Amino acid sequence: MFPARFLSAVLLAACSARLAEAAIAQIFAKPAKGPLVQTANYTGFSNNTLNDKHVVKGKVFNRVIQVWLENTDFVTAAATPIFQSIAEQGVLLTNYNSVTHPSEPNYIAAMGADFFGSHDDNMYHIPSNISTVVDLLEDKDISWATYQENMPADAFYGFSQNSPDYASPDEPSYTYYVRKHNPLIIFDAISQDPDRAKRIRNFNDFANDVVHGKLPQWVFVTPNMVNDAHDTDIDFAASFLEYWFIPLLTDPRVNDEDTLIILTFDENDSDMFDQQNTVYTVLLGGAVPLELRGTTDDTLYTHYSTISTVQANWNLKSLGRQDTNPVVSNVYDFVAKKTGFKNTHVPPHEVPMFNITGVAPGPLNSNAFVPFSAPDLHAHGAGSGGVFLRPGINTHLTASSLPKPVNLTAKNEATPWQMSPETTSGKHIIPCANNACA
Repeated sequence: MFPARFLSAVLLAACSARLAEAAIAQIFAKPAKGPLVQTANYTGFSNNTLNDKHVVKGKVFNRVIQVWLENTDFVTAAATPIFQSIAEQGVLLTNYNSVTHPSEPNYIAAMGADFFGSHDDNMYHIPSNISTVVDLLEDKDISWATYQENMPADAFYGFSQNSPDYASPDEPSYTYYVRKHNPLIIFDAISQDPDRAKRIRNFNDFANDVVHGKLPQWVFVTPNMVNDAHDTDIDFAASFLEYWFIPLLTDPRVNDEDTLIILTFDENDSDMFDQQNTVYTVLLGGAVPLELRGTTDDTLYTHYSTISTVQANWNLKSLGRQDTNPVVSNVYDFVAKKTGFKNTHVPPHEVPMFNITGVAPGPLNSNAFVPFSAPDLHAHGAGSGGVFLRPGINTHLTASSLPKPVNLTAKNEATPWQMSPETTSGKHIIPCANNACA
């Protein structure tokens, strides 16, 4: 059970935050009769399922499901009854941090172990020689998919998509889907590969895959812009979880004794640079030991920790980026103990400040542009087998040999990896130019 002192502190800290929240016009409405029922409120019905043949056994879990919500302070979520009820079923991580602001860089980081200097929600693509967690999974033949609520078609490449307002049919259409919350579409190594692209799926596909027993081993889920609390509030998101998420916790087709489920937020709701970017995160599922359910864990974790935890569980290679930085990539404690991985204790005064934006040079930062660099080939991750390299990477262009950052904005230019939303009817690819590729 949670310590009384911890819960009291959370509730007191949350009072002013919850009272200050603005009234929300939207009222939650179920898009379907249940989470595994396909619905015309999404753009199209699913006409296919995945066809993965076997399960690769992990040391602690055989399936991991991440569900990301949006823009909420830890204390706000932790003081909400639905989230309190959910936490009683798992391990609440009280020192889990987003890695930057705003949304899109965090989603990119969770796939590529770096946000590559990104500091806005513009439309980017990342070249095909940059590795992601998908490469690590496929290297061991582990199945995967991402499911995006209200995405109009598999592998949809557009910047956003309006759909009929299913909660208020008399109102204009609503921008339920946005590309910035669909991280795998941003990486060319996935979006431009037909076999991989079909694994970027929507919620009707999720229902179809679960009903037919085809849910893969690694799953990343993004609800739409109202259900994830981005355009609404924590109570609206709680209603969504009560409708969609909580029933799945007791469905053996989704959650069995070998499943780890991670419920988290992309970032907090504060732009105060002296306040840490801590977000509410809870570990759930049958893989969580019974004796740990209803407890807390104050180990320092970030979005990079999920990559490291997956590496430790299946003994995968690493990406050679922030997933190998011991300060920010601790493996979830109960997984670390079962896999023999030794986490790093980070004293409070050495914890980086994650509540910042725009200060990191990178290929996605027009104000401080540098090319994509190769990963650290000497890095050691939570698994074994070295660093995964995709074809075409220039291993000589390392982080230490990059040229000085260039302010392209001052030249009235932008990083070559930024695209215009108007070009998204097809798969608009900007070729490598001016040494922009690593």
